[in-house]
Amino acid sequence: MTARILIVDDVPANTRLLEAKLSAEYYQVASAKDGFEALRMALDWQPDLILLDVMMPGMDGFECCRRLKQDATTLHIPVVMITALGEPSERLHGLESGADDFLTKPVEYETLMARVRSLVRLKRLLDEWRARGETARAMGLTNDAVTLPAVAGARALVVDDWDLGAQTIQDALARDGIVASRARTAAEALKLSAAIPFDLVVLSLLLIEEDPLKLASSLRAADATRDTPVLLVAEPEERGTILRGFDLGANDWLMLPLDENELRARARNQIRRKFYQDRLRSDLGTALEMALIDPLSGLHNQRYLMRHLRGLLETGPNRDLALLMIDVDHFKAVNDEYGHAIGDKALRAVADVLRANTRVFDSVARYGGEEFVVVMPGVGLDDATAAAERLRAAIETTGFAWDTVGHYRLTVSIGVASNGETPGTAEALLHAADLALYAAKRGGRNRVEIAAPTEPGAGAAT
Repeated sequence: MTARILIVDDVPANTRLLEAKLSAEYYQVASAKDGFEALRMALDWQPDLILLDVMMPGMDGFECCRRLKQDATTLHIPVVMITALGEPSERLHGLESGADDFLTKPVEYETLMARVRSLVRLKRLLDEWRARGETARAMGLTNDAVTLPAVAGARALVVDDWDLGAQTIQDALARDGIVASRARTAAEALKLSAAIPFDLVVLSLLLIEEDPLKLASSLRAADATRDTPVLLVAEPEERGTILRGFDLGANDWLMLPLDENELRARARNQIRRKFYQDRLRSDLGTALEMALIDPLSGLHNQRYLMRHLRGLLETGPNRDLALLMIDVDHFKAVNDEYGHAIGDKALRAVADVLRANTRVFDSVARYGGEEFVVVMPGVGLDDATAAAERLRAAIETTGFAWDTVGHYRLTVSIGVASNGETPGTAEALLHAADLALYAAKRGGRNRVEIAAPTEPGAGAAT
């Protein structure tokens, strides 16, 4: 898995050593000699990971990391801070600056590469969500760019069969407003995580009667926890087990004896990143929904209608399927007399009546202008005609209040077609219903007409 890695260090010998190791693994490597150059390169080159030295002239690594995490264009880039300082306070300072990890020199090669592989995987995932989100924002389908939220109210699952250890972790997380549940066994952890949407799992590798790596693998395989960050807690001599846990998809680790402040910092970083990913996914879902929903009526739009109709015909060509094409009669008069704002209100009112008088598995769409379509799977021509008549009557008998003066009554004309009488494509079925609709218009409006049968293989007229 290749990736772009930016090394930031003012000592050329350190840079060359890291470059050699990373290049040997086929990573693309660039370097910066100070924090100012790092900020410029991060913005222009958009690396997949930044290895950032702490002690540098002009701007130290802590300040550089803070600036990276404050910029919406670089906050998603993982940062590993590397320094000769091994004090817990320095490590905590780095994590609170937004770093994803903090490694001390001399860096253990296997540990570094495990961190690189894990963080690059995460960065690639976030890149995909961000790219989709940027496209949606460019189309005006979502809100402004996201920022990292607070973690208060997040939910965590602590998996530990040692009561004192579990309680210590829960108490530390509670200081940041994180609500932590506890599981003593793998079975209990899987049951809880299936029922509760956790934002973090803290997994002890010291479980006495359980295989914690098997649980880590199960959490990654389960739909409910596939994207939930996993923070491992282990003794220093368990480094091999930790690295294996990373191969199975764990996101971070913490060594015992427990430093509560470091635990809180690592938990905050993981939860914020999950919230960031969740927001990107939510924005994409909203964008997709908006792309398939008519904003005026709240019904599906023509794009969704065509895809849905084609899918029904392809997956069940011999299954009954009916289609109603509905047009509001004399709608131009409504716009001319009351204005377009009232016309829009009238269309929303018609949409509400259609929605309230169709089955839950029918699809109602605004086809365009004052035209609507109802797709009715599993319905033959006779039942569809009866349903069309009920819809016509429901609209005719509904008094639509445009203002405080009184009510205005609308009527609709409806054309009915079915795949039994009009076999073929979605376009052919729509065309047949459209012809029936115009027959209803010519017949005096406020009526239902049935499409004339067509021969198999006949296409839609142009």
